[in-house]
Amino acid sequence: MQYFTSDTHFFHDQLVGVNDFSNRDFIDAADMDEVIVQNWNEKVKPNDTVYHLGDIAMLHTKPSKLADERIFEILSRLNGHLILIKGNHDSRELFKYLDRHNFLIDGQPKFEFHDVGVLIKMNHRQYYLTHYPMMLGIVKQIINVHGHLHRYTVPIKENINVGPDSGDLDYLKTAVPFGAPLSSTELEEIVTQKGIDFAKRR
Repeated sequence: MQYFTSDTHFFHDQLVGVNDFSNRDFIDAADMDEVIVQNWNEKVKPNDTVYHLGDIAMLHTKPSKLADERIFEILSRLNGHLILIKGNHDSRELFKYLDRHNFLIDGQPKFEFHDVGVLIKMNHRQYYLTHYPMMLGIVKQIINVHGHLHRYTVPIKENINVGPDSGDLDYLKTAVPFGAPLSSTELEEIVTQKGIDFAKRR
């Protein structure tokens, strides 16, 4: 199975609560992190693939190696093979640390890294997976799946924000537990329902 998420912001105390970016109703970041891990692992199996579209964590512990160690520890607790696309808050140093400490799950590496994005084909469509939303122009059967915007969404039907704060999640009939990645079926549902919604606006 393939799953999609973005902007987990592990360890980010300033993002907890109601603010311009999110409505994360937790005691603190540690509480939020544990809820994300639990909801993630209840949904994702160890051999599934999860595309994480950036902004994994916000932790400014010094020296930075200590922050990298803590981020590695929490990512290691998450089920699945993690394909990590670099967000604006993700450092190359972190990716290098994860790569040095990478390990195998049934012969496949736990982590895979991409600086800009990944293009995949699924259900007769192409999905361009990026951190930042991309303005692709008039294209057929290409969907930009992204994060970065938190509570905000792009008013274009081909742009889908998969972060846990995203308003695009409202297109789902069944709510996703906070921090649980979207399945390919749920992503398809959002694409379909957002397309229907925008067709009504013409």
